[in-house]
Amino acid sequence: MESTNKNHFNVAEIQLSYKSYVKPSERAKITCSRDAYNVLLQTWDDNKLEFLEQFKVLLLNRANKVLGVFEVSTGSTTATVADPKIIFAAAIKANACGIIIAHNHPSGNLSPSQHDIDLTRKVKEGGKLLEVQLLDHVILTTESYYSFADEGIL
Repeated sequence: MESTNKNHFNVAEIQLSYKSYVKPSERAKITCSRDAYNVLLQTWDDNKLEFLEQFKVLLLNRANKVLGVFEVSTGSTTATVADPKIIFAAAIKANACGIIIAHNHPSGNLSPSQHDIDLTRKVKEGGKLLEVQLLDHVILTTESYYSFADEGIL
């Protein structure tokens, strides 16, 4: 005899939505790495920039206008975990066409580590599959920044 109980399996319903309180005409436009650095610096917590490593992603529409900034993780003074699944979950939820990933180096050293380079390649490849283009990876400090795109590593 078949069960007629529709509550036999308890399953969560997933809803995707994105709501912006910024008019499209007022969104920051990213035209170069300096623009990305300036937007990131404005959104970074000044109390953590030289204290803890954080990883964020700038979510961009097709016109390279900023849809939002998402904090992926906060770590220690020397490292943080950047899970590509979380990066792309944010990008897909915002329906982003492009992303710029970024993290700070509290030490002030702008040189990318091998892990930074490997993660950049991994995110770039994942973006190809999902049609979310990785436009840059920016390492920032209070005084300056390093752009993977500018340095030809992307």
